[in-house]
Amino acid sequence: MHPRRSAQEVLLCDLCETVPLQSHCELCNINLCVNCAVKHLSDSSKRHKVVPFLHRKSTPNYHKCPDHADKQCKHYCEKCGIPVCSTCALFGKHKGHEISDILEKLSAKTESLQKDLEELEKRMYPRYEKMASDVETEKAELERKYGKLTTDADEQGEILHREITAIVNRRKSAIAEMKTKHLDALHKNTEEITQKMAELKQIMSDLKSMLKSNDVSLTSTYKSRNSEFRTLPPKVRVTAPSLSPQKINKDQLNEMFGSLSPLSINTEHGDTMKSAEAVSSPPVKPLLDEPRVTATIDTGYHRLCSVSCLSEDQVWTRGENKTMKLLNLQSKLLTSIQTKSGGLPWDIAVTRDGDLVYTDYIDNTINLIKNKQIQTLITLQGWRPRYVCCTAGNDLLVTMISDDLKQSKVVRYSGSTEKQSIQFDGQGRPLYSSGDYNYKYLSENKNLDICVADNTASAVVVVNQSGKLRFRYTGHPSNTKQSFSPVGITTDSQSHILTADYHRIHILDQDGQFLRYIHCDLYDPVGLCVDIRDNLFVAEHYTAEVKKIQYL
Repeated sequence: MHPRRSAQEVLLCDLCETVPLQSHCELCNINLCVNCAVKHLSDSSKRHKVVPFLHRKSTPNYHKCPDHADKQCKHYCEKCGIPVCSTCALFGKHKGHEISDILEKLSAKTESLQKDLEELEKRMYPRYEKMASDVETEKAELERKYGKLTTDADEQGEILHREITAIVNRRKSAIAEMKTKHLDALHKNTEEITQKMAELKQIMSDLKSMLKSNDVSLTSTYKSRNSEFRTLPPKVRVTAPSLSPQKINKDQLNEMFGSLSPLSINTEHGDTMKSAEAVSSPPVKPLLDEPRVTATIDTGYHRLCSVSCLSEDQVWTRGENKTMKLLNLQSKLLTSIQTKSGGLPWDIAVTRDGDLVYTDYIDNTINLIKNKQIQTLITLQGWRPRYVCCTAGNDLLVTMISDDLKQSKVVRYSGSTEKQSIQFDGQGRPLYSSGDYNYKYLSENKNLDICVADNTASAVVVVNQSGKLRFRYTGHPSNTKQSFSPVGITTDSQSHILTADYHRIHILDQDGQFLRYIHCDLYDPVGLCVDIRDNLFVAEHYTAEVKKIQYL
């Protein structure tokens, strides 16, 4: 039996461990005999609170010391960060460590726990409940929304069926009308022939009668009509009509039916907690009153068409030959690559991975250059690729023109897979112009709008991510002296839209409101791009120079 325990399990003083306890210090949380209580109160370094043992406050549920089975861990080792018993604190492995009262730690921790519980109960859990409720509401709406989509598809199908039925009925009516006219012509021809045949029968009968009668008078007055009948009456020749069914263009039919905007599933960062880290907006950068040219790159081309930023001091360029060049700010040629077809690259763009994409108008391909190796991603049928840009999601957006030069559209690709086709507005009218001179540089804005500089239409056409028309910018209203002919286009971190019109750069906000011009003595600016620090690179067509401009 332990020396502190008697047959009646008498509780002994925690200090002397020999005399039965009578008091309890609530500050130090130790049990004391009479003599030890007097000594304990003589320690003036603390404001001890000694009360009769039976009047002590309820004690917490202490753990037993793993090294001393008869001891409870009523103290706290600050160095080791664990509860300890008095023996461990005074004589054991925690001797000399800073020891504090575990009740003080418990009180502070309890207060912290209470605050956590209150925040969880009153702020966090209700918001999670609301989020769960919102998701359930959205799930409940899902059937209705997708049901409407299905209904819309059925209605569009019915419209197309009705149009096709109407076309078929018109063709059948035309066929019946042609058949009637054909029969009428044949009937008229038959009547003419029958009439001649009746005359022939009569003449033959008359001749037979003359021959039998031997009548000199009749015979002498007879005049032959054979020469009249040697020429047969004209035969009506009718060429029956034929139906020439055209091969059904499934792509065109699919576009006529209407496209589905892509399903976009985005996980938003939580913004319900005050301490949660939200995705920060880019810092506001005001426009400079006087933009300035900070570098000029001589590309060595005869004519320059496009520029695309690889970094702050390296740009890819393409001119009017089959070679694409990577240059630094000192005009040093770092890399040059020729197209696979040997023809001109129509446009270039740098991907998020730093690879180069180019469109080839000769073989109707979209190609990726990775580690100087050319890989054909897409080969088009019936369409010719023109301009290309890379999106924030690393998709490719490509403007293209049909082989017959009568249609234009923007297509989104993920790798080599088509995800979206944008061609018509809500009323079924073409969004973009067509024709041979189909200059349509394009760029994706920070808000995911798709901005196309439609040169033939003299407009910047902006649609949202789903392909719905937002606005058209046709130049500053006050400018009536010069026509607006947008060529290059790019966007920056402030969601500005920048477009070149052969004379200068227009800066618009994301809603198409004109902000100001950039002049900088630019000569025939065409291609544009912006680096990660919002420096503008401008490709000048006739000087074949790239100018780096600070405008923010």
